[in-house]
Order: sequence, then C-alpha cells, then structure tokens
Amino acid sequence: MVKLDRYIGSSVFMAILAVLGIILGLASLFAFIDEMGSLSDTYTWRDVLSFVVLTAPRRVYDMLPMAGLIGCLIGLGSLASSSELTIMRAAGVSIGRIVWAVMKPMLLLMLIGVLVGEYVAPATESKAQAAKALAQGSGDAQSSRNGLWHRQGDEFIHINAVQPNGVLYGVTRYHFDSERHMLSSSFAKRANFDKDKWQLTDVTTTYFRGDHTEVINVPEEGWDVALSPNLLSTVVMVPEALSISGLWSYIHYLADQGLANGRYWLAFWVKVLQPLVTAALVLMAISFIFGPLRSVTLGQRVFTGVLVGFTFRIAQDLLGPSSLVFGFPPLLAVVVPAAICAVAGVWLLRRAG
Repeated sequence: MVKLDRYIGSSVFMAILAVLGIILGLASLFAFIDEMGSLSDTYTWRDVLSFVVLTAPRRVYDMLPMAGLIGCLIGLGSLASSSELTIMRAAGVSIGRIVWAVMKPMLLLMLIGVLVGEYVAPATESKAQAAKALAQGSGDAQSSRNGLWHRQGDEFIHINAVQPNGVLYGVTRYHFDSERHMLSSSFAKRANFDKDKWQLTDVTTTYFRGDHTEVINVPEEGWDVALSPNLLSTVVMVPEALSISGLWSYIHYLADQGLANGRYWLAFWVKVLQPLVTAALVLMAISFIFGPLRSVTLGQRVFTGVLVGFTFRIAQDLLGPSSLVFGFPPLLAVVVPAAICAVAGVWLLRRAG
C-alpha cells in the first residue's frame, strides 16, 4: 500500500508541477508585455525583466490552487484513462484511500506555498517594487503616476520611491488644519531613517499664511512620523503581496490611525485560508475523476479544470470587493466559494462510492 500511495501521489504531484510551470510561464509573459508599456529612458527592458523575475514567487503562490485543481485532474485522470484506477478499485482500494494518497503530496505543496507566501514572495516583491520605483525616477517633484500615498493624522504624504534599507526619495507632505485648509506643503529630495527617526534632506517648505505664502529652504530637517522602514515596505506593496504577519501588523496600524482596513482583512483571510481552499479544489477534482470525468479525454479534463478554476476565481473576485462595498465580513468572501467546492466534492465522491 505504501508503494501504491507513493505511485498515485507522485503522478499527481508531477502533473501539478508541470501545470504550475506552464501557468507561471504564461503569466510571466503577460506581465512582461504589460510592463513594457511603462518603458522610459530610465526604466529599460532590463529593469522590466528583473521586475518580472522578482515578482515570479508571488505568481507561484497565487496560482497554486489553480495548478492543484488542473494538475490533479490531469494526473489522476491519466491513471483513470489507463484503467489503473479501475484495477485499484477492483483490488479493494477504497476511494478514501486514493483521496488520502493524493492529499499527502498536496500537504507538502501547501506547506511550500505557505513558506513562499510568508517569506520568499514578500521579500522579492519588496525588492522589485523598490527597484522599479527608483528606476522610474525619484524626481525633484511629486510623481502623479508612480509612488505611494499615505495619511497620518492631518498630514497627507506622497513618496516617489521607497527603498528597503530605510531610504526614501521624493517625499512630499501636505499639512491641513481641522477644517481641511492647507497650512503648508513641503518637498524633500531624500529621507534617511537613523536612530529611530527620519532625517529629511534638501527640504523646501511653502507656508500658506492668509493672503501670502512663505518659502523656506533648509538642508536638513527632522520628521516625526510613525512610519518605520518595515511599515513602509508594507505600504508600498499591494495587500495580496504581503505576508500574513505583515498584513496583521498593518491592519492594526490602520485601525489605530482610524483608516479603512477592509481590503487588508480580505487579503489576510485569503492567505490564511489558502491551504484549505487548495484542498477543497483538489477534493472536487478527485470527485470529478470518479464521477462525471471518469471516461473523457485529457483535453476535456483540462478544459473542465480551467473552467472550474476560473469560475472559482471570478466568484472570489466578485465576493471580495462586495464584502467591502456591502459590509459583510471578508472571511465569508473566502469561505463560501471554498465550502461550495468542498461540499460538491464530498457529494460526488459519496455518489461514486
């Protein structure tokens, strides 16, 4: 039985890796083409290639559920096409035993996915975003296309480029009073984090004093803001690219600032529950092999896997923003599609048994 489990598991595992490689290649190609639209004198095709390579771990992590679904259909389906599953069932191997044989390598794959999503993808994504922002130019003025916005209290901050070593380029600050009247605006070419505080360099500040303005230039100025380099590396990335721990910290930071954090809660639950989502999709794929896809061709299985995978992804993409608009818990947006897949898989397996 151990050899049989290993045979089934290895067949499915290799199929999943093959599917993951194909999907990753296509996604990377599309990302490269998309980034080519941002080419400039400073952001060259080499920078684009570097960006695509560094963001590849995030794509691997995002595509694991889809790869698990299609790979399981192909790997287990090939065993069904060659009548090997029929022979196993005739020899007394239960469906539950086959399901467990498939799930064992999936547990390893899910563990690798969690490690990639928690440690590898956030680090490479941070480097990619920092290098892209710097290549597109720190600038001597605020960039309307690039950079990031942040708010702390009555101060609105725009940063052209964030480097992971605690260096900022192009820091623009707008300070308002309680009635949203602008009191001052300033631009610093550079900011360095040293000894638990920020030091701005080459600062130009414009004060709005009723009917006139006053411009002051200083070579250096301290900046009292509750933004550490670690927190800034979190802000610069999209929520889906952050680690679970990074999301947890930033969610509570936003709550302390009185800012909306629903999108980050949604990304948090997507990452926390991704292993369960992957298991639900694989379970449904197994049920298809023993049910409606038992005697179809490989092409039909791939088509079905792609169709189900995209339907699941669209359902998640619709429910996620809906939770932010209509105010229901983001956890439901993640759990409901996975629960439907799991229930459908169990129901089909019971019918097959």
